[in-house]
Amino acid sequence: MFTPPFVFFLPHSHPLAHIRSLFSFLPAQAAARSVAGKASTFRGARVQGVARSAKATRRAVAAQAKLGQQLEEFLLDSVKDSDLRQVMMSMAEASRTIAHKVRTASCEAQGCVNSFGDEQLAVDLLADKILFESLKYSGACAAACSEEVPVPVPMTKGAKYAVAFDPLDGSSIVDTNFAVGTIFGIYDKGDALKDVTGRDLAGAGITQYGPRTTLCIAFKGVPGTHEFLLMDDGKWIHVKETMNIGTGKMFSPGNLRATFDNPAYEKLINFYIGEKYTLRYTGGMVPDVFQIIVKEKGVFTNVDSPSTKCKLRILFEVAPIALLVENAGGASSIGGVSALDVPITDYDQRTGIIYGSVEEVKRAEDFLYGKSTRFAGAA
Repeated sequence: MFTPPFVFFLPHSHPLAHIRSLFSFLPAQAAARSVAGKASTFRGARVQGVARSAKATRRAVAAQAKLGQQLEEFLLDSVKDSDLRQVMMSMAEASRTIAHKVRTASCEAQGCVNSFGDEQLAVDLLADKILFESLKYSGACAAACSEEVPVPVPMTKGAKYAVAFDPLDGSSIVDTNFAVGTIFGIYDKGDALKDVTGRDLAGAGITQYGPRTTLCIAFKGVPGTHEFLLMDDGKWIHVKETMNIGTGKMFSPGNLRATFDNPAYEKLINFYIGEKYTLRYTGGMVPDVFQIIVKEKGVFTNVDSPSTKCKLRILFEVAPIALLVENAGGASSIGGVSALDVPITDYDQRTGIIYGSVEEVKRAEDFLYGKSTRFAGAA
């Protein structure tokens, strides 16, 4: 019986150099057998089938949203392009390694470094290095750039995808042991990472390194935003699918200093307080937005003013997270338009942003920019 190769999670080694496609070896009939409910083996895990007709099996699998699947199985079922699957798997493998490095980081007054093995790099630079290496060995990434290296680095010539990432968003709060995360966007424009928009994203994801390590991903044309939990054996297991972000009084207000000379933003914040919204703000963009997807409610705001400019970069952070939020049934706003529609003309292009339910984004636009017209039908 066919069992595809698997790189086991070994905290004391670096597995990324050994990663190649997990999917090019998998025949179509192997995937069909697992879906049909027959006893099969996938990466060493025994899947027990139930004796029932193939038609009933297909109907049941479609109705269950396939929670409990491993990441590889989910990608085989949901993503047609093997190169896109490979890029996503490479980001997941890198995130798994970064999770261990963050847990073993030694933090002092000068900052946090990884004190494990021979590595003595600041933990955000180490995460950056791991991600670049993973994408290089994937064989499916044409170019990549990061907040630490904001110019595209050539990878595999002729590949379809380019990746932009923030290796460790919130690295300044690692020493306080707050949750931090990785943000990435997979752009379907060859090696181009400029003169694009968020509509050119084929997929995106965030990895949150907290009490649990979770990977939240979305793909263009694939419904929903999907959460995977990193297990002790190194496997990513599908634990949640978010299809709708609804109403709910929870707010995460970034860049509050802007309320000093942005009266509209001050009125919006006062509205949240007056209406007794629950404040949920950590100072890390990944956990602050991730909670909106998981709780399926709330709003995140980061607004600028004449004296306090926003620092969020569209290419690395804002557009990828916008795909996650909008795929989950929410909305995003930069100056009254979706963050996915804003042209990205520079690698370092920065902006303010609003994420949340359609109702909350409409409300924020009403306060900040006058009456919102694109959500006229929203309550």
